[in-house]
Amino acid sequence: MIKEQIKYVVLIVYMAYMVNPCVAQNRKVDSLQNIFNKTTQDTARLRVYIQLGFACDVTDNLKYSEPAIQLADKILTTITDTAEQKKILRFKIRAIHISWTYYTQDKSDTANLFACTRRITAIYKQMNDTLGVTFSLLQMANDYKTIGDYPKAMEYCQEGLALAQSKQYKKYVSSSFYTLGDLYAEQGDTVQAFENYQNGLSILYQLKDTNAAAYNLISMGMMYGKFHDTTKALECFRTSILLSEKKKVKSNIRRAYDGLGLMYSGMGNFEKAKVNYEKSLVISEALQSTNNNENDWLCVLLSNIGNIYIKQDSTSKALEYYFRSLNISEKSGYNNRTATNFIYISRAYVKQKDLHKANLYVDSALERSKNRTILKDVRDEEALAAQIDSATGNYKGAYEHYQQYIIIRDKLNSDEVRKAASKERFQSEYTRQKAIDKVEQDKKDTIAEDDRRKQRVITWSIAGGLLLMFVFAGYIFRSLYITRKQKSLIERQKLAVEQQKQLVEEKSKIVEEKNKDILDSITYAKRLQDAILPPLSMVEKYLPESFVLYKPKDIVAGDFYWMERVGDNILIAAADCTGHGVPGALVSVVCSNALNRTVKEFKITEPGKILDKVRELVLETFEKSESNVQDGMDISLAAISRKLLVDSAEIQWAGAFNSLWYMQNGEMKELAADKQPIGKTDKPLPFTTHNIELGKGDSLYLFTDGYADQFGGPKGKKFKYKAMQEKLLAISHQQMAEQKSILNKTIEDWKGNLEQVDDVLIIGIRV
Repeated sequence: MIKEQIKYVVLIVYMAYMVNPCVAQNRKVDSLQNIFNKTTQDTARLRVYIQLGFACDVTDNLKYSEPAIQLADKILTTITDTAEQKKILRFKIRAIHISWTYYTQDKSDTANLFACTRRITAIYKQMNDTLGVTFSLLQMANDYKTIGDYPKAMEYCQEGLALAQSKQYKKYVSSSFYTLGDLYAEQGDTVQAFENYQNGLSILYQLKDTNAAAYNLISMGMMYGKFHDTTKALECFRTSILLSEKKKVKSNIRRAYDGLGLMYSGMGNFEKAKVNYEKSLVISEALQSTNNNENDWLCVLLSNIGNIYIKQDSTSKALEYYFRSLNISEKSGYNNRTATNFIYISRAYVKQKDLHKANLYVDSALERSKNRTILKDVRDEEALAAQIDSATGNYKGAYEHYQQYIIIRDKLNSDEVRKAASKERFQSEYTRQKAIDKVEQDKKDTIAEDDRRKQRVITWSIAGGLLLMFVFAGYIFRSLYITRKQKSLIERQKLAVEQQKQLVEEKSKIVEEKNKDILDSITYAKRLQDAILPPLSMVEKYLPESFVLYKPKDIVAGDFYWMERVGDNILIAAADCTGHGVPGALVSVVCSNALNRTVKEFKITEPGKILDKVRELVLETFEKSESNVQDGMDISLAAISRKLLVDSAEIQWAGAFNSLWYMQNGEMKELAADKQPIGKTDKPLPFTTHNIELGKGDSLYLFTDGYADQFGGPKGKKFKYKAMQEKLLAISHQQMAEQKSILNKTIEDWKGNLEQVDDVLIIGIRV
């Protein structure tokens, strides 16, 4: 039995290791490093350097790009062949691009970012590669657009557009129009923005480049949204999704769903906004496994969903998404994004009236903002800090922060007023232009209708007699034509409907098969987890007056119960591992195995010492991982003498966070657990073994937190430990099987239509 459990644990750990993208990335880097160490030829070493630069984490880019650039320069001094020189120069461009990727993550170091693009442009000019020069000019325009220097961005974009048009690089002409549209949009010039977007889109349709067209439509949708034309904005996003799904371009679909979420959020339809943000999040998480640059988008989506929960007054749920975003932004080194997340979290804590935590996070945001160039964000941080200091009585700090807020606000005020005026002017121009276009079109339609009317009069005057001769024949011909046309149309519609039905059925079948595969895998995992649970027949054999109420939240669970007979003693435990579902189940396998080893292999039977050894084994298992695993379990463990079942005796008990309740002389009593988990902790202490004397008819209860934490009732609140203890006290005189039934009905009635929030486990034993 133990060998089988060990095999399952090893298999699970191995699978987790193999699917971890970070491990795969490290393996690739290590493999390339070994190849580099064995290579002596310079050109081959240059190739490996560049592969290392693209394979490593972004934070390590410079470690490989700079040596690669130096090696390329060294090789160029030794060769004279023009073709070979161009080949090495292209390698050098790729090496510089690796450095460029690094500086795009560090938004504060714009000097080195632009230096990289200028070096690449210079090399393309040296090679007389006009296509490369065009690409570099547009890249420079986008870099300046990123930092908000629109005049510079416009200058480089216009230069790139002129070169692309002169060489008929249609793809780059379209890209130039697209970038110009963004630049005009940022400056409030709506008419120019739409004109450039349309120019770029027309070229993309000519080229049949549906991917780029879908991308362009998203930007147009955002523009329509800014001017409250939500109907056209939603139409752009949905069209983009249809185009992208044909080519399965997930990045475009992700952006379009985010745009839909933004529109619905602005319309106050928060549920639809959340649905679309979640769809975008699922795609982003899938893309993250193959693209580390996806982390920035992932941060934005998680924060957007958190903002929706804030608007719905679900602050705890909002904090959950903000912290997920913060974890990614800190690991990825996104300084600006991290500071923004600190502000979101601080505002949420203000809403919860937890001003201490709110102050900690706004201070962290201001610390990160020392080198930030986005003054609007810094202004908002200073205002929030002043608000919190004022609320906590720190009036000096509030005054200082408010002073900084005023300074930054005044600095931004002139630009904001200018932009607002410009935006209003172009909004009016946009509305006026639409009205003029409508009048012009109505005028053209009227003139065209007059011309058609005159022509009809002349035609009927000349050909009236002739037409009368052919009225009957024309009527018959027209009837036949309409009949054939209607029949053809009906057949085409029928064929289209059948094809659509077949497509829907095929997609539905694929979804069903995937869902079945996932469900089958989890169901099989349940069989593996059930193998670690003691059979209820074994519990009833050694503890006849007992019950086990076990209700996993999902198919598999993080909670588990454990039992072992050692001589005249029965060891029984209720355990709650970190998480629930599949992650919790994996941790439960590790913890159950540690309990078995402690008792069977190390022959330890005292509860406190058992928990000490289990903690040691769990930490030993997780320390093998390269990740910083913080998982573990809370547990309530009792050692019951078999003599207790026929007479009074002493019970030994120890707990990690989970307490023990017992009924004695009609009174409910409690043994408090040690406030430390089975897992990693800052100051681990030996677990305490408690001894209690129980007599015939007394009862004891071991449990996890799932029952007390279940939301429900008329106000949707937690059941809580006090209500749980009162319920046990009220039913303690009942048979144990009846107690289980009452407890189960009580929690189901309390839960009602709400979702079960955690695994539920209660073990009751009567002497």
